[in-house]
Amino acid sequence: MIPLSEAKSIIEIQIFKLGTESVPLSDVGNRILAQDIVATFPSPQFDNSAMDGFAVRSEDTYGASKENPITLNMAGISSAGMPSEVSLGQGECIQCMTGAKIPVGADSIIMVEDSSGFSDSNSVQIMLEAFPGKHIRKMGEEIKEGETLIDKGTLITPSEIGTCATFGYDILNVSKKPKVAIFGTGDELIEPGINLEEGEIYNSNLYVFAELVKKAGGNVAMSNVIKDDKDSLRTFLSEALKTCNVIISSGGVSMGKYDFVRDVFMELGVEEHFWKVAQKPGKPLFFGTGNSTLIFGLPGNPVSAYIGFMEWVWPVLKLMMGQKEVKKLTGILRKPFPREKVKYRFLFGEAWLENGQLVCQPSTKVGSHMLTSSLKANCILGTKEGDRPLQPGQEIVVNILPWRTIE
Repeated sequence: MIPLSEAKSIIEIQIFKLGTESVPLSDVGNRILAQDIVATFPSPQFDNSAMDGFAVRSEDTYGASKENPITLNMAGISSAGMPSEVSLGQGECIQCMTGAKIPVGADSIIMVEDSSGFSDSNSVQIMLEAFPGKHIRKMGEEIKEGETLIDKGTLITPSEIGTCATFGYDILNVSKKPKVAIFGTGDELIEPGINLEEGEIYNSNLYVFAELVKKAGGNVAMSNVIKDDKDSLRTFLSEALKTCNVIISSGGVSMGKYDFVRDVFMELGVEEHFWKVAQKPGKPLFFGTGNSTLIFGLPGNPVSAYIGFMEWVWPVLKLMMGQKEVKKLTGILRKPFPREKVKYRFLFGEAWLENGQLVCQPSTKVGSHMLTSSLKANCILGTKEGDRPLQPGQEIVVNILPWRTIE
């Protein structure tokens, strides 16, 4: 049994980056950027109107008011996509719609509400004094041409997609998705929907794993529940080692009579880097490598498997795709947190904000078989070993579940 920090360091050395591929903008959601996104032009691209109204020379509006309107001659119309070619002269104005290019000679926009309104007349009355730059969006005020907009390694969300579209990117270079094999072992595992016989339980871990792989940005290439039979296990793992970047097992790595997974890995030439970590839940954690494949043997208890995936596998999948490591937070406990004398302790928990400070509490369900402890959780809480429980007011590490929110 090795310390958690040592196990993390061992894994870190073995992580490799995946290749990249070009993907249409319509399909890049939840992928990891493998290129910097640079502004191909300034934004705005030209001085344009922030309001529907009239482009004017501000000096022509001095003294204008509702009681003393100033009349300007209409010289044309400038609308979005159809700029006016007219150069504004003294005493003239141009109808200028939101987003339209500011005509040559104009230095201000009068809102239509501060005029006699749009009409077919050859003139308009201005009822408000303008000043240079009023209601004008200046070229490049948001983004300069050549400016880096999004860094390589960023997770692509709707914001990134919208920004890329805004600057004309139709194809993006992204990291390839990790090909992941997931499997569970045990004669007792039955698929949901089938009536249980005595001693049988439903397979839940692979459904959790599959969803977590998807949320992490990976692709489940192989998935199977394998009976307690070495030959079947060997066949599955032989193929997985040839075709997948990551293999994740649920169960079969402990010390039971039918826990064959670790033995079969060894028979297939997998190099074991560690087996058993000083943590609770999930002490019988296996990590190995073979055929350029990272292998995680997680326990079969559902809470151990779930937390094990989030603490060990999730960050590895992200790093393989080039995403920057997300630092965990620190919160203040509102309820006691149990600790172990020689093991790092994890529990599902709830975190929220109080007066701008992150506070949290562990689930009251602490058994590694109690998967319902995850239902209301928005985080995993963790602390180093200690002789006594952490008390309210003390700090603890908070790993926010990426699909949850803090309120």
